[in-house]
Amino acid sequence: MAIKKRGKTLSLYRRVPKRYASIEPRKFIWLALHTDSPSTAERKAGPAWDALIAAWEAKLAGDTSDAEQGFAAARELAAARGFRYLRADQVAKLPRDELLDRIAAVGGTDTEPDVRDAEALLGASPEPQITVSRALELYWGLTADQLRGKNNDQVRRWKNPRIKAINNFVAVVGDKALADITGDDMLDFRGWWLEKIEAQGLSPNSAN
Repeated sequence: MAIKKRGKTLSLYRRVPKRYASIEPRKFIWLALHTDSPSTAERKAGPAWDALIAAWEAKLAGDTSDAEQGFAAARELAAARGFRYLRADQVAKLPRDELLDRIAAVGGTDTEPDVRDAEALLGASPEPQITVSRALELYWGLTADQLRGKNNDQVRRWKNPRIKAINNFVAVVGDKALADITGDDMLDFRGWWLEKIEAQGLSPNSAN
């Protein structure tokens, strides 16, 4: 790690670790420390480098086709750059100075800005949709407190009716995003249960 004068202020000059070659085209980094004081520069260099590493790690995590991981990575990258992730419509309503700060923090060049930076800082990363099956996975985490003290058999008996209900719904309606489920879907599912109860002689409570 070297601290060198660049213009009137000091900057951190360091080689980019090979781990980040896929998301950082530069071989060496000049990282402005915004001071001309050597002692202040020494103090700021470590945290500045750590923040840059965090940003690179967030970019690596975002190099995935999984929508949830990609969105989480965009939020982490924005945080590593010192900003809170906001949707694009929220970014557009920011005061001019705050908007310009975000734009200035986007890496790359004027002609080829860093796409991941831009998505994270300007709110262009698509928010993931939660499907019916994914909702069940999230549900387990939200209800973990209800399983405390239960043995494996009790956990199985608690989970099975919920798993069965989700599997039935997906079989009839499909593994849709929650936002895409319509009233007609619910009527189809209700109709399926009515037919099943009648055909198999089940009690009305079976649908519950």
